[in-house]
Parts: sequence; structure tokens; C-alpha cells
Amino acid sequence: MTGPVPLRTTDVARASGYSPQQVRDLERLGVIPPAARSDNGYRAYTPTHVRALRAYRGLADAVGPVAARQTLARLRTATLAEAAAAVTDLHVRLARERDEALRAQRALDAIRHETGPAPEPAGDTMTITELAGALGVRPSTLRFWEQEGLVRPERVTSLRARRYGPSAIGAARIVTALRAAGHGVPAVREIMDSLHRLDGPGRARDILRRRLDRIAGRTVALLRAGTDLAAVITSAGEPPDP
Repeated sequence: MTGPVPLRTTDVARASGYSPQQVRDLERLGVIPPAARSDNGYRAYTPTHVRALRAYRGLADAVGPVAARQTLARLRTATLAEAAAAVTDLHVRLARERDEALRAQRALDAIRHETGPAPEPAGDTMTITELAGALGVRPSTLRFWEQEGLVRPERVTSLRARRYGPSAIGAARIVTALRAAGHGVPAVREIMDSLHRLDGPGRARDILRRRLDRIAGRTVALLRAGTDLAAVITSAGEPPDP
């Protein structure tokens, strides 16, 4: 008996939704395993390559092309436990982005309704290292935002160490969400300066709502990629298709 007929580049392109050139490019970038070569020198693909390309499409929609390439390359050599953990980490990352956007939304609502700073407990403060860790940014980023007038910490102790009170923490959460949504420093500064005006929070509220919608869409894309990712993971330890 003969084995399955090898797939040509055009076959893989048709099955995956990519063009033949994109298939070759993604192979070169390591998204899919190197194709075997037939006696006449043409690429010979397998269904494993198609599954990997479909998984890449969903991952790219969920976490971006760079992270998608890195993840698929990692899955090909990982153990089952390591591969499952890598996919779980992607879900955790999206959940963290959603939580941070929701915290920014609550901080914005507190400013809008003038109910005081939120969502941190009254009187609670954070150091620059603590706040940077909570937001997932570098301390140098917070210093830059301070220079740009986006987040203004309190300064205490004779060494003038930065302490961030509830209002500054809320502002930092809003800035983080606006920057993650792709807005440059000038636009963020304009929004932050407008928050205490009667009509000011509207723009920030719309941005945060759209960001939450995009995160939801990315989460759905990751869920849709799940079946293909499972196939990639389970086939990683199998011998190549004949």
C-alpha cells in the first residue's frame, strides 16, 4: 500500500487560506516545519503543515504575528505539559489585559462621578516598583509618563522616593489602557487633561470600550484556534507523516 499523496504548495495554500508565497514565507520564518523535498526538488507538505498554518492564523489574530510565530516554534519542540502551559499562558495574558482595561474603566468612572479615587483602598499607596509591576510596565515608563505630565506621583521621604496614591494609581491605569490601545503620548495627554471637564471622560470611555471589544474578539480568535493548536501539540511528538 502507498502512503498519502504529499501536498503541493498550492494544495496547502488552498487548504489554509494563504497564498503559495505566504506558505513559503511562513515556512522560512519557522511557523511550520520544513517541508520534505521530492525527487524533482519540489516541496512535499503534509496535513500537519496545514494544521500549523490554521493555528497560526488564529494565534496571529489573538496575540499578534510575532508572538504567534514564537509560540508555534516553541510548541514543535515542547513536551505535552510545556505546550499546554504555553497555550494557557496566552489565555492568561488576554485575561490580564481585560482586567487592566476594566480597572481603568472603573478609575475613569470614579473621576467622572467624582466619588473619589478608585479602585484602590483609601489611603493605600504604592512605590514605583510596585505600581510598575501591577501595570506590567517598567519603572522607567512611569518616570517618562511623569515627565510628560500623564501621571503625577506624590513625593515623600528625604530621598524624594516616589509614592503613588489612589488618584495617581487610577490615572496610571487609564494611561496604561490608552497606550495599550495604540494612542500616542500627545493624544493621551490631551485625554488625561480633559478628564475633569464635564464632557471630558467621553473620549476615554469610548476608547476603553473599544479596547474591551477588541480583547473579546482576540479571545474568541484564540478559542477558535484551539482545535488546530491541539492538533499541532499532539502531532509534535509523532513521527512525520509518511
